[in-house]
Amino acid sequence: MDMNVENSIKQNQLIQNYYQFQSIIYDVTRWSFLFGRKLIIDKIAEVCTPKTILEIGCGTGYNLKNLSKKFPESKIIGMDVSRDMLSIAEKKANKYSNIELIESPYGDSTILNNIQPDVILFSYMLTMVNPEFSFMISQAYKDLKPGGYVAVVDFYNSKHEWFRNHMGNHHVRMEGHLTPVLESKFETVQNEIHRAYFNTWQYFTFLGKK
Repeated sequence: MDMNVENSIKQNQLIQNYYQFQSIIYDVTRWSFLFGRKLIIDKIAEVCTPKTILEIGCGTGYNLKNLSKKFPESKIIGMDVSRDMLSIAEKKANKYSNIELIESPYGDSTILNNIQPDVILFSYMLTMVNPEFSFMISQAYKDLKPGGYVAVVDFYNSKHEWFRNHMGNHHVRMEGHLTPVLESKFETVQNEIHRAYFNTWQYFTFLGKK
């Protein structure tokens, strides 16, 4: 078996196992530290009115709901490997006619039925896929429509080793490693680093154009 494929299978299984329990408490806990999710949607609106938006790792559908409100005429696709997370997202998506959910790992373009999204959104998921984050960024470049945008909000870094180790226990890598890869693949439109909890850690928002 190809090493990249084997790593991807292991990563997907790890994520599914992790969110079996986390899905139950996700919405009531993540609001306190997953900052910038509405901000990145506002940044998308500043540069385009997309016909199709694909969110990779859509989880419980928090962003899908806000995307639907911001872009009611857009087709919004949420993709995730966790059935537990998607079962919660389905309840939210049922209220919006323009949301479609796909249970699948990201990487097989045929699943999209040749749809080329205008925007691909990664929200607090790339720091959890190591080392596959580089592959996912490259895949997003391939899947996007020419002139389309990649939008990312995620953890950036922390000066505190104890905090980085704590996040590592939750499968999150915080080493400022994502933005160089994003900048190497996309034309940077916006790239901002934001402080959280008196600079205990930083998160970033990135908007890049194909």
